[in-house]
Amino acid sequence: MEAGAADGPSGGVEEALSCFSFNQDCTSLAIGTKSGYKLFSLSSVEQLDHVHGSNDIPDVCIVERLFSSSLVVVVSRTKPRQMNVYHFKKGTEICSYGYSSNVLSVRLNRQRLLVCLEESIYIHNIKDMKLLKTILDIPPNPTGLCALSINHSNSYVAYPGSRTTGEIVLYDGHALKTVCTIAAHEGALAAIAFNASGSRLASASEKGTVIRVFSVPDGQKLYEFRRGMKRYVTISSLAFSMDSQLLCASSNTETVHIFKLEHLANSQPEEPSTWTSYVGKMFMAATNYLPTQVSDMMNQDRAFATGRLGFSGHRNICTLSTIQKLPRLLVASSSGHLYIYNLDPQDGGDCVLIKTHSLLGSGTADENKENDLRPSLPQSYAATVARPSPSAASTVPGYSEDGGALRGEVIPEHEFAAGPVCLDDENEFPPIILCRGDQKGKTKQS
Repeated sequence: MEAGAADGPSGGVEEALSCFSFNQDCTSLAIGTKSGYKLFSLSSVEQLDHVHGSNDIPDVCIVERLFSSSLVVVVSRTKPRQMNVYHFKKGTEICSYGYSSNVLSVRLNRQRLLVCLEESIYIHNIKDMKLLKTILDIPPNPTGLCALSINHSNSYVAYPGSRTTGEIVLYDGHALKTVCTIAAHEGALAAIAFNASGSRLASASEKGTVIRVFSVPDGQKLYEFRRGMKRYVTISSLAFSMDSQLLCASSNTETVHIFKLEHLANSQPEEPSTWTSYVGKMFMAATNYLPTQVSDMMNQDRAFATGRLGFSGHRNICTLSTIQKLPRLLVASSSGHLYIYNLDPQDGGDCVLIKTHSLLGSGTADENKENDLRPSLPQSYAATVARPSPSAASTVPGYSEDGGALRGEVIPEHEFAAGPVCLDDENEFPPIILCRGDQKGKTKQS
């Protein structure tokens, strides 16, 4: 759910934002510009709350916020090989790391921080920023395409296993080992995304016509959707709803597609009870005698709902969120706007645009408004990482903010000190000066 500098401009269109990303539970939006970065809260349709902004770092090309905490990761084009981690409420830099080549993308959850370079991936323990693993010699990945499950009880990582084909490598960021490889598409990958629990993985190729969903960790295909047939497009983002019932996809076209995950790809249809259903069954049976490409096309599900954009060519990202108790489609564009649509979860159809926000305004809203609504908590870095998110993410089946401890899962001692969420002791986190590092020579190879 991020668009950054690595994606590059589309068709020479002038862009107001250099990067933009939704946080892990879609409750916040971060944007980067030539003058700095801004964070917004997404708790209201009418009001876009400006949570924080900084002009201390120019020409920001990556900005990522950890849930609704004070932890933010920033990379600047002026120092593209350096990653900076800040506690923005305290106004302090937690740490900075230098790498051997440009940082192309950053992903994080409450357990891991992932840094993706073109030919390597660094996995840090987010509690103390210790480098746990370096995955070297990955196929060239010039866009920094990768995904990290937001469920820190598994912390699955996905990245391209080939530059020319759509192979996905599934890596266990908790156990630090490769799980499997998935032959997802014939062409090279364009987008990948996990659902909230880390049990499903969606993917799209550079052709952009077919979107597939696989089970995790076994890599079995569950769903296959057709975005379109007339033209190839560039898929810019994929995002599941928090309950994993819907999947949205945006591209360089004027349409955002939303698919409903209700019929498994390999499920057997029930016995027909009417003449039309009987004919339908015979029709589907006939596809077995058609060329593979034709039969595959006939078995692919179509979009459940669509959102029409008033533009095309701008980089954009989409997500599905619940705002003020109603499902919404959100689209952020490099033009500097956020579009909010109503989504009918029962009937689908055309989503209705109800609000357009400018992301480049003066930010006159009180930056402390979001903070005033929350109880006072310890402001240590450890407490920031451990703080539970106010979103509904913790209620999603299979997702656990406690890291799985309540289900009896064993958590390694190096991950948490006294417990999975008891990280409010300042002494548990090393002094900031000890966190500074250079990853050019200190790596644990995979």
